[in-house]
Amino acid sequence: MSILDTINSPDDLRRLPATQLPVVADELRRMIIETCAANGGHLAPCLGVVELTIALHRVFTTPADKIIWDVGHQAYAHKILTGRRDRFGSLRTLNGLSGFPKRHESVHDAFDVGHSSTSISAATGFAVARDLDGRKNKVLAVIGDGSMTSGIAYEGINHAGHLNKDMIVVLNDNEMSIAENVGALSNFLSRTASSEFVQRFKKSTEAFLNKLDVGKGVLQVARKMEESFKGLFTPGMLFEAFGFEYIGPIDGHDLPTLIETLENVRKFDNAVLLHVLTKKGKGYKPAEDNPSLFHGVGPFEIGTGKVLKGKGGAASYTAIFGAAICKLAAEDERIIAITAAMPDGTGLTGFSKEFPERFFDVGIAEQHAVTFAAGLAVEGYRPVFAVYSSFLQRAYDQVFHDVCLQNLPVTFAIDRAGVVGSDGPTHHGTFDISYLRHLPNITLMAPKDENELQHMLATATSLGTPAAVRYPRGNGYGIALDQTLKAIPVGQAELLREGGDAALLALGTMVYTSLEVANALQSDYDISLTVVNARFVKPLDESLILGLARKHRYLVTIEENVLQGGFGTAILELLEQHGITGVKVLRLGYPDQYIQQGEQHELRSMLGLDTKGISSSIRNFLSQQ
Repeated sequence: MSILDTINSPDDLRRLPATQLPVVADELRRMIIETCAANGGHLAPCLGVVELTIALHRVFTTPADKIIWDVGHQAYAHKILTGRRDRFGSLRTLNGLSGFPKRHESVHDAFDVGHSSTSISAATGFAVARDLDGRKNKVLAVIGDGSMTSGIAYEGINHAGHLNKDMIVVLNDNEMSIAENVGALSNFLSRTASSEFVQRFKKSTEAFLNKLDVGKGVLQVARKMEESFKGLFTPGMLFEAFGFEYIGPIDGHDLPTLIETLENVRKFDNAVLLHVLTKKGKGYKPAEDNPSLFHGVGPFEIGTGKVLKGKGGAASYTAIFGAAICKLAAEDERIIAITAAMPDGTGLTGFSKEFPERFFDVGIAEQHAVTFAAGLAVEGYRPVFAVYSSFLQRAYDQVFHDVCLQNLPVTFAIDRAGVVGSDGPTHHGTFDISYLRHLPNITLMAPKDENELQHMLATATSLGTPAAVRYPRGNGYGIALDQTLKAIPVGQAELLREGGDAALLALGTMVYTSLEVANALQSDYDISLTVVNARFVKPLDESLILGLARKHRYLVTIEENVLQGGFGTAILELLEQHGITGVKVLRLGYPDQYIQQGEQHELRSMLGLDTKGISSSIRNFLSQQ
């Protein structure tokens, strides 16, 4: 039996001899690697915080003490140590463990975290609530250095430092952002600075000097000397300017040092920032050598690190977008590409190499990205912001106020529209139609395939007004790609098939599925369906749709978006505006709920948006009198 098999809660971890903790670290890494090799997952970030996770649970007592992980994909070792070891093999699968902290999973998960940079704000709320209730527990935010590029992190740290509550921010610096500042001297300085004696002596000296006539002046000089000295060796002046006691940086893989430092920091009663240096992918060479690839990775071979590409097939929508934006940029020097820390995930790596002077990675700062794009647009450029659907939500006000209100030519290339799979509810892109459609001035479209995607991108960048193109995660259909990109007439749908019993108005990913449904119902039940590729959510092809409504008794709308405020709602509004009555409308899409994790095909089947489910819904609908 392994040592890890004996750990069913953090209490078991705290009872182990310190000499066994390195073995626990090795066993945690092995379990994480084996599970991610089978299921995929955020491997490199989790391997980097194994020792830190052990030290945190060795020193602090959850669930009384609150640990908030940011981003939550750092929390695999935490899940294993907090009673979920036996279920860890179900990670990121349908009805299995989430890849992120979830309060419904465990009392040890203090806060749900899927998107980044929220931990300090949440921890401040926890600390204030604790003090109002008269409790004495500790509150910790474990935040990655990448998450510190987001504005909300600084909003949180500014407020927390002002309040100076008893809370600890652990800055997990994985050597990919903040300066590399590690070694024996740094460890010595950090351990000395965190000791209870030094902190008590510092406060006593300040109190004594404040009582003297010359005390305040001497104290100011002493503080300046201390800040100058620390500034030579650490980035602490920044965090101390925010009102935090800065400790660090320390080696995040040195368990004795981590535990000793955390034990000292635990005795503080003010706001503290502990700077910990870790290595992304620690303990697995392929992940250490290529931490970007193994940040969020699909199944892979453990021995070689070779990522398994599944069934292969056609290029992904993301790759097609990347190639198309490069082609357009070669023809139009006004096109600029922007990403919020996702150059690989959004397909812009090639653009960054081909047009480095027109590529901008702004970090995890979607709000800034949108307003930055607006500024470029005012000056005559045609910026394209490539962003996941669920990440664009963070910049809603900027889309409204800085782009659409000023009617600026910013293109939003919205990747991961619809269900995305095992990342689950924080990452599904099922709301973007609803939160964009009602904004004035915007053109909103969705391609039926990868060839149409590149033409829609050409359309968007040529309009001179705000535009958004939404497309799914995953591979295209292998459709032949036109070499010349042409704009599609705005608001023009595409009639793909004519029938007499009902009209299917399909959007994006649902177009080819609707054709399959029409073929199946024709052959099996002699039901004849018209199928339309809507292409545009805004503006709608009013002439075509109203004509179909007058010709057919039944209309069906199909979309990969929530039904509230979506494409189907737009059709109902159009019919109402034109006084069309006597036609029955069935809207098919996602329900009013957050959708769990699972493979895309599993979720579509479960929610009735596959061929079988849509066919059944239409048959039931047509049977109505």
